[in-house]
Amino acid sequence: METDTSKMVIPAHVALILDGNGRWAKKRGLPRTAGHKQGCITVEKTVEDAARLGIRYLTVYGFSTENWKRSVEEVSALMQLFRYYLKRLLKIAKANNVRVKMIGDRTRFDSDIIEGINRLEQETAANTGMTFVIAVNYGGRDEIRRAVSRMMRDAQAGILSPDQVTEDTVASYLDTAGIPDPDLLIRTSGEIRLSNYLLWQLAYSEIYITDCLWPDFNRDELVKAIAQYSKRERRFGGAK
Repeated sequence: METDTSKMVIPAHVALILDGNGRWAKKRGLPRTAGHKQGCITVEKTVEDAARLGIRYLTVYGFSTENWKRSVEEVSALMQLFRYYLKRLLKIAKANNVRVKMIGDRTRFDSDIIEGINRLEQETAANTGMTFVIAVNYGGRDEIRRAVSRMMRDAQAGILSPDQVTEDTVASYLDTAGIPDPDLLIRTSGEIRLSNYLLWQLAYSEIYITDCLWPDFNRDELVKAIAQYSKRERRFGGAK
């Protein structure tokens, strides 16, 4: 029986750190790649669940700038999975009226992956439902570094005046320009850290940690997080 969410406060933007794929596979005596494959299936289901719950933006941490440090075999397997998933995600997005956006530095990927990312964004750009954001080759510090570099170039070109830089100005140079900051961050597998994820954007987000490993995450787990979020009072630094 599904939990009644009618009286809950549904966050407009939920960010997810998908942790625990490797541990999920290890518990079952499977290779790490099996955990990543199951994790992709969970992402698909979560996109549909989030859209039906009325979440307007869902952002997931797909592949970090630090993930390149993993073994050549694992990275290669992840890239192959990413190729497959780009095609599958296009069908899912079209079927659910979802707009897809990728954030991060995509230039490091092979040309066919870059083409797949561009196609996914272009062919879902007109969709009017939930916006699904995937962070790939993404790191919060790297995002800020790239934003500062672009700001400096615009300042040198006379496009941007240093004296007029506001927080909104900085936000407009980030990968997430035009996307509201997350209201709620969910991290699976019980780890309690940000892992270089959306460092600017998560400044006042509510944080929810669950011991559930990502491949086991489902609608019930998402609703539990939203139920906790609904009980919190957000003051953004102000007094009650």
